[in-house]
Amino acid sequence: MRAVHAVSPTTCWIGGSGGTVLKTVNGGKKWLTAKVSGADSLDFRDIHAFNKDVAVAMSAGEAQHDKAKIYRTEDGGLTWSLVYQTTQNGVFLDGIDFWNKNKGICLGDPIDGRLFILTTEDGGKSWQELPVENRPVAEPGEACFAASGTSILVAGKEKVFIGTGGGKMARVFRSDDYGRSWEVSATPLPAGPTSGIFGLRFWSKSSGIAVGGDYKKTTDSTQNVLITRDGGITWKLTGMTKPTGLKESVALYHKTDAVWTGESELRSDDYALIASGPSGSSFSADWGKTWQELGREGFHAMSFAGNVGYAVGANGLIGKIEKFSTKKKKRKLVFVDQ
Repeated sequence: MRAVHAVSPTTCWIGGSGGTVLKTVNGGKKWLTAKVSGADSLDFRDIHAFNKDVAVAMSAGEAQHDKAKIYRTEDGGLTWSLVYQTTQNGVFLDGIDFWNKNKGICLGDPIDGRLFILTTEDGGKSWQELPVENRPVAEPGEACFAASGTSILVAGKEKVFIGTGGGKMARVFRSDDYGRSWEVSATPLPAGPTSGIFGLRFWSKSSGIAVGGDYKKTTDSTQNVLITRDGGITWKLTGMTKPTGLKESVALYHKTDAVWTGESELRSDDYALIASGPSGSSFSADWGKTWQELGREGFHAMSFAGNVGYAVGANGLIGKIEKFSTKKKKRKLVFVDQ
């Protein structure tokens, strides 16, 4: 399982292989398991939910093999409608995200040298391909990773960011107009066919983080954390997570059950950054400058709703985390369900 979205502390949706979707509405005590009709061969790599009833699930896979599809449910996952599919050669969907209940965006690997972008204006009921001339231009070998659904991230009212790998160096694309036009920045994070940026997160208009590594060297001891202080224009390597190795997702814990809207700066004593990957999870209480080990469980993706987070991994692994104290002498992190 690589897709997870916590709508609230008690409601969370998960997507996995074999066309499987899971949902809880009572904080993980019970899970509804659904098989999307006609999707037995699909691998849901990203999922976005609006509430306990409405959600959008995206499958990653080669479009020419009929695996690039998006589904939507309005009855809590009991039935699903196929809202997008393509058999265009080379299309491979990587992630989706939404600014609000109507506007959303979907990212795919480059086609003819440009990233593949879909947008929706009706909450994912229908999707339109961004005109070719408006799609961001990729470098040779550059692509995105469908590892956690966070290689694409919306922030605030109109911003969206994309982290890439595949080329010589990882890059970050950014848009200030719902993805209609793009700019790009190089980063000092080395990249290659199996390495680059895997996850993004912002905690203010100007400050954000990118994490990554190499999925063929999941315990490699190299720097894998990038920080920006100017809204994604420039990025600086700040060190490595503990445990070391690939980090596919980075999430934001908030002491209260409030969710950051993308507008105001978070108080430093109200938050923590948590990064996850195959080698384990790490947390930082100083905006990503230093990291401490959280656990050795191999989680691919995490999603927080304020002070409660859910994580997913291989072999059906689901984790839930809460009760995080940011006080240095009383810091406590407890897995309450796994």
